[in-house]
Amino acid sequence: MKLKILKKGFNYSQDGPGNRLVYHLQGCNMSCRWCANPESISSGGSLMIEKEKLLEAVCPYGAIREGGLNRHICSDCHNQPCLHEYKNQGIHLSCFEMSEDEILDEAEASSTLFFDHGGVTFSGGEPTFQYPALKQILKRLKENNIHTAIETNGTHKRLEELFPYIDMLIMDFKHINNELHKEHTGVSNEQIMVNVEKAMSSHPNVLIRTALVNGFNADRKYINEFLSFYKQFNHENTQFELLKFHEYGKEKWEQCGLTYQMESGYIREGLEKEFEEAYRAKGLTIIRT
Repeated sequence: MKLKILKKGFNYSQDGPGNRLVYHLQGCNMSCRWCANPESISSGGSLMIEKEKLLEAVCPYGAIREGGLNRHICSDCHNQPCLHEYKNQGIHLSCFEMSEDEILDEAEASSTLFFDHGGVTFSGGEPTFQYPALKQILKRLKENNIHTAIETNGTHKRLEELFPYIDMLIMDFKHINNELHKEHTGVSNEQIMVNVEKAMSSHPNVLIRTALVNGFNADRKYINEFLSFYKQFNHENTQFELLKFHEYGKEKWEQCGLTYQMESGYIREGLEKEFEEAYRAKGLTIIRT
């Protein structure tokens, strides 16, 4: 099996413990308005452009004009000469493919760099969007004694089947209110809540992250509802992290032909710390990576 890779590289401590080889996989079932990797949403990859480097000559079908890209023409193009016949920096596909063997070989060759309990992490996009191939490569990495982690939105119905092959499970939980979750991400949170309960109940190493977004979930009443939900379950194996909204991916929305939809997402200064104290007051472990 092959996996579609959005990007790969090493990162320290933010994607699991230690120094890690991180594979960001293409494709996501959510459409979050603040997504930092909007080019990852499409399952087949997104055409990314840099206007100042975009050349009309690389498209014989007239899709490129005056620094812009007519994506309607691109949708009917199957041979993609702009990608395969011409070398240019103005347009590229957001992903590439790697086989299981290639990933395993790369991980084994990188093993001397996995210091401080490092290993391999699969992130996204949403890694479970490529579930069959993800499961196979996780199994093979574990068979070769390589520490594994995934960062997931928690929506996959068969997520629990991956638990034996994941040393650290990092889950996003964006909103406790189902209607608001659907409005802002495009999907329900019902399966996420089921998977959070399963993870807290049976996985030995869980990190649950919530990005605080003004006008969405950065409200004390929602935080209290999160806390009431978590307190139902064993949390000795679970850590929590609250993240502040950012706009790091804003430019990429335009590069892949999408409209950035967020306004005033930044939270007020000090709110993150207030919410962290609320978690600690309930006996939950808060960390910052």
